[in-house]
Amino acid sequence: MDYQSLVVKTHNRPSTSKHTAESRYWRQFKHPVFVKEYAPITSVHFSPSKPHRYAVTAATRVQIYAPRTQKLTKTISRFKDVARSGCIRGDGKLVVAGDDSGLIQIFDINSRAILRTLDSHKQPVHVTKFSSLSPTHVLSCSDDTTVKLWDVPSQTAVTTFTEHTDYVRAGQISTANHNIILTGSYDGTVRLFDARSGLSEMVMATGDRQEHSDIAPVEQVLMFPSGTVALSTSGPILRVWDIVAGGRCTRALSNHQKTVTALTFNANSDRLLTGSLDQMVKVYDVSTYKVVHTMRYPSPVLCLAISPDDTHILGGMSDGTLSIRRRDPKASEIVQSDQTRLDAPALLHDINIGHGLQHQKLPIKPLMDSSELRVQSQSTRKLKEYDKLLKSFKYSAALDSVLKKNVPPTVTFSLIQELIHRDGLRIALAGRDDVLLEPILRLLSKYISDPRFGELAADVTGLVIDMYTSVIGQAPLIDALFLRLRKKVAAELRFQEEIVRAKGALTMILSSAITPAAR
Repeated sequence: MDYQSLVVKTHNRPSTSKHTAESRYWRQFKHPVFVKEYAPITSVHFSPSKPHRYAVTAATRVQIYAPRTQKLTKTISRFKDVARSGCIRGDGKLVVAGDDSGLIQIFDINSRAILRTLDSHKQPVHVTKFSSLSPTHVLSCSDDTTVKLWDVPSQTAVTTFTEHTDYVRAGQISTANHNIILTGSYDGTVRLFDARSGLSEMVMATGDRQEHSDIAPVEQVLMFPSGTVALSTSGPILRVWDIVAGGRCTRALSNHQKTVTALTFNANSDRLLTGSLDQMVKVYDVSTYKVVHTMRYPSPVLCLAISPDDTHILGGMSDGTLSIRRRDPKASEIVQSDQTRLDAPALLHDINIGHGLQHQKLPIKPLMDSSELRVQSQSTRKLKEYDKLLKSFKYSAALDSVLKKNVPPTVTFSLIQELIHRDGLRIALAGRDDVLLEPILRLLSKYISDPRFGELAADVTGLVIDMYTSVIGQAPLIDALFLRLRKKVAAELRFQEEIVRAKGALTMILSSAITPAAR
């Protein structure tokens, strides 16, 4: 049977910090990099495919950055007016963007050549997005109040929706059904269009349209991947719409002080990020819609994006600053990603590659069995120094190894507890001179009043006094340490007595306050 390493017990130390596990996760997005542009950044978008390059739209340019180095790799500047909504297609090969002249252009991301030009809108186009399920279709939303679904190869509008009566500044094609389109307009409505009928199948109003009360322009819309719930922002209010229930508003949240301008999900769509002109980004748990973390930015936030691998958060601001927050992925995430790449050849081996490759065998490298990897990882595990000494039953040396300054007290007291279980603590403490006894007494005097280790330290103190009473008076340093330990215990006893008296006084006050009310 293999030797079981020492189990170090963790103690939750009382702290004034209010950071929860959720907050600690989002605080891992650090190493901020700030890139200054010449105009407000109106759009940021990550490529869904690796290496997850991202497009930043500002002024008359769409710039492509590499996520690992944050270096500019491509600049697309063939716009006659202010560019809007640069979006990378799912395969990472094409970029679509509109501009304030009403023109929509599709570029090759590598050569930056214009592949298609879609010219039908009469006013600025603020939304251009590829369909994730139908890569040859592009959605556009314009200030001319129309929404169009384009067929890229033929450069024609498949469907034009004209039900909105004001600027259309937000829109998305559903990731569950490529025929369903969600849009938001400055007319105060959120509409669900069906490309098959060309009509608005559902209208979700932010206020009473007949009385024109509480109607606010819709700045952003976002649909859950399932296609059953939609989100919209109007001013500082975030609304949740139940599409299955006919577009009923189930929640209206107001956690920002100014207009909410950006909405985005994390990779699993279980967290929602909102950005606002109040310079704050808030993270919501979508199961409860409670704010679990808040990030502060130096300027009003206009756009947000989080990478598909949850390692980068982009924030575009009104002063032209691009904020890049990066999180180092855990080893388990990297291993999972590597395993996915290893499994890809095996999947390709079982599918029909095509007519030209039917009789060709792909050179596929055999995969290692996962159990072999686990055995290898176990064989390379190294024992700590104190574990090696415990394994050899060298109890005194094991205790000395954890009395060093760089060893946490949790490890030291966990080893002392293990020695008690082995009935070896007396053996470890026996036969010590003043030099070897000094670190033990310093440890006890330091942690005798610590609520995490006080009980165990008191037991060890009693054993040390019992074993070394005869040497008191022979070494001045040891005498001084014993005296310090005595003063520490006396101070702790006085403190506990004061607490008991305070508790009694509070009990009397509370009981006298409750008794008249009960009568």
